[in-house]
Amino acid sequence: MTPNEIQVHTIGFTKKSAEQFFEKIKRSGVKRVVDVRLNNVSQLAGFSKKDDLQYFLKQIGGVDYVHEPKLAPTQDILDAYKKDGGDWAVYEEKFLALMERREIEKVIPRELLDGGCLLCSEDKPHHCHRRLVAEYLNRKWGCVKVSHIV
Repeated sequence: MTPNEIQVHTIGFTKKSAEQFFEKIKRSGVKRVVDVRLNNVSQLAGFSKKDDLQYFLKQIGGVDYVHEPKLAPTQDILDAYKKDGGDWAVYEEKFLALMERREIEKVIPRELLDGGCLLCSEDKPHHCHRRLVAEYLNRKWGCVKVSHIV
């Protein structure tokens, strides 16, 4: 890595047991998990509910937890894709425009993400907003090295 480069990991918790998830986090060496989910308290989230996740990360791996809803889609963007069976290209376009309007590259400190891991629910990063966040910030900052933990 170059001196200005920042390392950002991404992970989804779906299709992972708690053991698999926390072992992957520990092995990756991340300093903090940055939760980019809009809703992080759902009963369906199991071990990844906000308070439980914060506790487990600290106890199991000494990893900090931060919830950053500025990096999450709005409910209407999410619903149009998930509930209404929307097209990924439309979701991507709307979410990228949202990040642009929010100017996340100006309001999210690089230090928060350096050595951090963007968390959402999707198992793989291909059709997931965490990948879009990392790629967007790399375009804006030009120094983000992304590693997807799968």
